[in-house]
Amino acid sequence: MLKLETKPQAHSTRVTADAPATAPLLSIVVPTFGERDNVEELVRRIGVALPHTAWEIVFVDDDSPDGTAETVRSLARRDPRVRCIHRIGRRGLSSACVEGILASSAPYVAVMDADFQHDEQILPLMLLRLAQGSVDIVVGSRHVEGGSIGNWNNRRAAMSRFAAQLSRLATHVDLQDPMSGYFMMSRDSFMSTARGLSLIGFKILLDIFASAPNPLRYEEIPYHFRGRLSGESKFDSAAMWDYAMLLADKTIGHVLPPRFVAFSIVGALGTLVHMVTLTLLLKALGVDFNLSQASAAVVAMTGNFFLNNALTYRDKRLVGGRMFAGLLTFYAACGIGAAANVGIADYLFVSHHAWWIAGLSGVLIGAVWNYATTSVFTWRGSGRP
Repeated sequence: MLKLETKPQAHSTRVTADAPATAPLLSIVVPTFGERDNVEELVRRIGVALPHTAWEIVFVDDDSPDGTAETVRSLARRDPRVRCIHRIGRRGLSSACVEGILASSAPYVAVMDADFQHDEQILPLMLLRLAQGSVDIVVGSRHVEGGSIGNWNNRRAAMSRFAAQLSRLATHVDLQDPMSGYFMMSRDSFMSTARGLSLIGFKILLDIFASAPNPLRYEEIPYHFRGRLSGESKFDSAAMWDYAMLLADKTIGHVLPPRFVAFSIVGALGTLVHMVTLTLLLKALGVDFNLSQASAAVVAMTGNFFLNNALTYRDKRLVGGRMFAGLLTFYAACGIGAAANVGIADYLFVSHHAWWIAGLSGVLIGAVWNYATTSVFTWRGSGRP
């Protein structure tokens, strides 16, 4: 039986084992993509930070082209505390974290990055706070007293503050750093939340707080956010889109699927592209109306396909030959949707409904048809990120 011995004055955590030494008290889950050069150093640093704790580290690698998974496996053959989950054909930080936690058995689980931006030296204090039983989750925070965001530029700092404010729409808690990717929680607390998670995007902490059936007891521990030693940042505009989709899922997901909302936004942009193209061809170039209309439709549908592929179905993104085949099915589905739009609107109009009711009904039916059919025939299955 594992016994936890704590010394609050020194903020240390010690494990003695009557059970086999391989039984971990703490599982540290590290999602990776292109982190080969960081793996061994991260394991070394965790060993230094937790010299008296039975721990394991679970790397969840999304088929990194740089051979991260092979590096982890090589290290695991020398150190039984190291494990590798190698995912092929899918990507996503949140889903990687959840998969890693579910593949472990320790009573406490932590999530951190492989890029050394998270300070591993606060792991013992995080574990101590959880072991004391007064909280369900401990968050490594950059925004409480004693923490810092390091050398972020003004633009990224402003985006982080704005995203943190938005997060309160979904979490309803006064968490100072809801965007943190560094936290530790009890397994029981995670399991009570796991089935309600959205698994959208890269902010698993926000997902956990928003999905918990009961309010989580939490504490934030400050740390200084460090710069990367190697590799590239995963933070980009697409990541912010994922964050917006997660917020949509947690705020209006019970009414409308976030993908449908995203699909409709792209469709609205497509309508604008259609009208601009039609005007250019018809008025500026003098092309016949029917040809201009058909050309504008193709341009708009093509743009909609690539935007949806990049954003709405980011986790099921089509590449190579599958992207070309997907484009053809998208043309077919949207062509039928356009016919349904016109047919239903015309039927309602001649049936003496107001013109705007007829028009909106046609648009709505067309949008639902396009979304439903393309989700089945164009972006079916898991896709390839």
